[in-house]
Amino acid sequence: MWELDSSDSVKYLYLREVSEPRDNALRLTVLEAVLNPASSVRSIHPELPEFKEPNPIKTKVRICLRALARLAGVCLALLCMQIARPAGPGQASGHAPQQSKLYVQSQQAMGTAFTIYLYAGSDEQADALFGAAFEEIDRLDRTLSNYKPDSELSRINRLAGRETVTTDPEMFSLMQTCLDYSKRSGGTFDITVGPLMRAWGFFRGQGRYPAPWQLDRARGKVGWQKVELDAGARTIHFAVAGMELDLGGIGKGYAVDRVIRKLRTAGVKAAMVDAGSSTIYALGAPLGEKGWLVRVPKPGDRSQTISTVLLRDESLSTSGSYEKFFQLNGRTYCHIMDPRTGEPVEGMLQATVIAADGTTTEALSKPMFVMGTAEGTKYLAGFPHVSGLWVTGEIRAPRVVPWNWPGCAGDCGDTLAAGGEGKANRQ
Repeated sequence: MWELDSSDSVKYLYLREVSEPRDNALRLTVLEAVLNPASSVRSIHPELPEFKEPNPIKTKVRICLRALARLAGVCLALLCMQIARPAGPGQASGHAPQQSKLYVQSQQAMGTAFTIYLYAGSDEQADALFGAAFEEIDRLDRTLSNYKPDSELSRINRLAGRETVTTDPEMFSLMQTCLDYSKRSGGTFDITVGPLMRAWGFFRGQGRYPAPWQLDRARGKVGWQKVELDAGARTIHFAVAGMELDLGGIGKGYAVDRVIRKLRTAGVKAAMVDAGSSTIYALGAPLGEKGWLVRVPKPGDRSQTISTVLLRDESLSTSGSYEKFFQLNGRTYCHIMDPRTGEPVEGMLQATVIAADGTTTEALSKPMFVMGTAEGTKYLAGFPHVSGLWVTGEIRAPRVVPWNWPGCAGDCGDTLAAGGEGKANRQ
C-alpha cells in the first residue's frame, strides 16, 4: 500500500510504497494504524502541521451511520448540497483554502486499502466528503468485483458464454475502454485473463505451477477478440464458453477517477486518493505548495527511493512483481500474466507510469510491465503527456530505465538505480 509520511513541514508530505499486506489480519492492522490515533503502529506522523487527528469514537460512529444510511436509502445528494461551496475571495484555484485542515481516512475495498487525504474547512464537511467518496468506492466494488457473486461483473461472467447479456451504460462504457486498450497494446492488456489467473493459482491464492492440460485449457479461454460488444443494444457476449473477465488491472484506477470527480464536484481544491499499491491521484496542491511530492520506492527495499516527482492533477500507477509471486526451481513467477503466452512475466521488477488519470495509468502500467523497455517505450510514445519508469533485472542488481521521466533530461537510469532522486516538478 502507499503510506503517508512527513518531515517537519507539510511541504515534505510524500507517499512511500510499502509491502502490500497479504492477509486480512495484516490489512486490518494497517487500517487501524491509519484510523486509530492510539495505535502503536502509526502510519500518520503525530506532529504533522494542520493535520486533524481522527477521533476513534467518531470514526466508529461514522462507519455505523454510513451503513444505516445505505440501508435506509439516504440520498448522497443531500450531503453534496452541504459540502459544495464556492471559492472565497482571493482563493487560488487548485490550492487548499487557507482556513482548511488536512484530514485522512481509510477503508478496505477491492482487496486493498483506499486512503483519501483531503483539505476541508470543518469536521462536518470532511465527514460528508469522506462519506460520499467511500460510498462511491463501495458501489464500484459491488459492481466490478469478480470475487462477489452478486456483482454485475460476476453476472456477466456467468451468463455471457451462454447468452447475450445486456448491461448498464457505465459497465458497457468501461468494457469498451478496456477492449480499446487491449487493441492498442496488441493484447498485452487483456481483461480476459481470468482463466489464466485461476490456472496459475493467483485467484484467492499466492500461485502454483499448473499442469500442462490446465494451462492449455486456460489459454483457449483467453483473448480480448473473443469478447463481442454490441453498442446499439449495449450487450456483451463471449465467443467461447468458460471465459472470465478480470478488471483487477484497471478497476482501482477507475474507482480513483470516480472519487476525484465527486470531490471536484463538491468543491474540493486539494486532495490525494490512493488505491493500495496500484494507483494514486493528486488533486490540486497542499497549502503553499506546487503539488504533492510522491516517491517511487526501490523494489526489495521500501526504505529506499528511486525517484521523486511532484504531481498535480495527475495520476501515478505502479505494477510490481513483488505483490504476488511464488518460486519454483530457482525461478520466480509473478501474478502479472503475458496474455499472449499464457505465462507470468519474468525479468521485470516494476513498471511505473504517470498520466492524466487513474484509468489510463493502470491500463498503461500492465503493458509496460509485459512489453519491457524496448517495446514499451514505443507503445508509450503513442500517448500524450505520459512518463514511464521500468525497473528490470534482479533485486540485488536492479536496472532502472526512465522514459520521458521528470528530472531525467538524458539517461539517468544509473543514478536512479543507485538511489539518486530524479526530483522534478512536472507543472
